[in-house]
Amino acid sequence: MGAESGPDDWLKLLLAPGLGIGTLGQLGIPPDDFPKLPDRSASELRRLGLKGAIIQALHDPDSERFQACKDWLAAPGHHLIPITDSLYPPLLKRIDSAPLVLLVNGNPDVLVRPQLAIVGSRNVTAGGREHAREFADSLSKAGFVITSGLALGVDGEAHAAAIEAAGLTIAVGGTGPDQVYPARHRQLAHQIVDNGAVISSYAPGVGPRPGHFPARNRIISGMSLGVLVVEAGIQSGSLITARLAAEQGREVFAIPGSIRNPMARGCHRLIRQGAKLVETAEEVIEELRPLAEQLADSLRGLIRRTTAEAAQAVSVNAAQSDVNPSSPAMLHDAQTQQLLEAVGFDPTPIDSIIQRTKMSTQTVSAMLLMLELEGHVNAHAGGRYSRKG
Repeated sequence: MGAESGPDDWLKLLLAPGLGIGTLGQLGIPPDDFPKLPDRSASELRRLGLKGAIIQALHDPDSERFQACKDWLAAPGHHLIPITDSLYPPLLKRIDSAPLVLLVNGNPDVLVRPQLAIVGSRNVTAGGREHAREFADSLSKAGFVITSGLALGVDGEAHAAAIEAAGLTIAVGGTGPDQVYPARHRQLAHQIVDNGAVISSYAPGVGPRPGHFPARNRIISGMSLGVLVVEAGIQSGSLITARLAAEQGREVFAIPGSIRNPMARGCHRLIRQGAKLVETAEEVIEELRPLAEQLADSLRGLIRRTTAEAAQAVSVNAAQSDVNPSSPAMLHDAQTQQLLEAVGFDPTPIDSIIQRTKMSTQTVSAMLLMLELEGHVNAHAGGRYSRKG
């Protein structure tokens, strides 16, 4: 969804070996031209600096893998979000190694909300488990989307606590979107889809490989305002996520523990290296609130532009209107009234709203998010919305 050039072009980019934002950026190719690459001749692509294997993949992608991608996208709730889409995570877009495409199972709206990553050891202690749940609960209720990697231990506890708090959560996978790793978190993954999204930068059919998880960690930190490390041993992959977060200019928080707890040593090392020692969720919220407000302000501007562009495609009258989407007059706009009537006062699934309004998914998503930020609708778990009285 959301890609003007259609998903097939972006799928070809996804399947091309070694093709990423870093490569294309170094070659001076602007993002709007990315989906046009498969239509360019081999000689043109060579002049741009692309290698033979990439050119071959763009012109003649593996038919089985390409069809598997299309089959996956055809299922309800499955979305392709390219880097040019308004629902692509705004903070992730700023990093050098941002993936060209995200495959999303669930509600893509959550990608643009303020996120806080909670990570830590797979071999979490009872105390660490309790801390992960307490912080995820409080931060979720404060309005942060809890982002993690679906791993055993701290990751799973953070996802589950956010769901139990009726909040939103995002799991970033190190496999294709058609697989769940570890398999024992299959039920949790289903719950995350109903209360946020499971996302991947890998094509369907791609299994877990060691090299995938640092890339997954880079996405986790890249999407988030900050990273909270609950428990981590000296060799924990969570320290990689924290290092990546620091390199990306994100805030890094660590919970201290007993000097006799080997799962606290990684957190203590992070604190010595400059991570903020935190004992309560309120300390994290206080630190991130200004950043969240800045993100919300830029998001409002983005949504206003997106809504105006979408309205132009949907309604000539709306395109010619002088109504400012950020003003109270917006509520008297015919398209907005149509949307609010479709939402109603009971929690309504976004699919039902789309069906009732006959508007595009992108238009409805953008308008709902803007109305939520302006205080006119409430968002509920499971991708449902209701009007405020």
